[in-house]
Amino acid sequence: MTTLLVIAKEPRPGRVKTRLTPPFSPEEAAALAEAALTDTLAAVAAAPATRRVLVLDGSPGPWLPPGFEVVPQCAGGLDERLAAAFAGCDGPALLIGMDTPQVTPDLLAEDFADCDACFGPAEDGGFWALGLADPDPDLLRGVPMSTAATGAVQRGRLAAAGLRVRDMPRLRDVDTAADAEAVAGAAPHGAFAALLARLTVLRWG
Repeated sequence: MTTLLVIAKEPRPGRVKTRLTPPFSPEEAAALAEAALTDTLAAVAAAPATRRVLVLDGSPGPWLPPGFEVVPQCAGGLDERLAAAFAGCDGPALLIGMDTPQVTPDLLAEDFADCDACFGPAEDGGFWALGLADPDPDLLRGVPMSTAATGAVQRGRLAAAGLRVRDMPRLRDVDTAADAEAVAGAAPHGAFAALLARLTVLRWG
């Protein structure tokens, strides 16, 4: 049985999805971030887990469904914040971000029956998911984040620790407008795709 962790920022204009601006306004980018978070949390809510935890920078809003614990992100770089999220778990845990609204409950159903870790690579060279059967925060501390080599370094860290790693499907993060279009096409029935379609009609007709 697994703890599912979602690390996220409160979707406020100017604080999230800044690479969507332009073509979108800061308010539209924040709305897209909220829709992505809504889809992500819905998938987590529907996945099998004993705990569901939102590790949040900011304050929860009406987008938060029931059944989630909310804990604040710690100070420091992203590697420290991810490490701290795992440090709060006393059993198997799977962590994802808010940038892959195409995620499904089936993708999150990791049981660690034949592995010590699971790793979800992202198209941009990072990773969208990391699962640890026995969470060790030191496996994340010092990994350079938000670079094209982040995923390779993090997976290498797992392998160097002697862990059996199961690779999950490669997904695309939403960072740019092109990413948003591709992800909406991969998950056309979610809140993210619906909002992107409305904004596209408003902007370009």
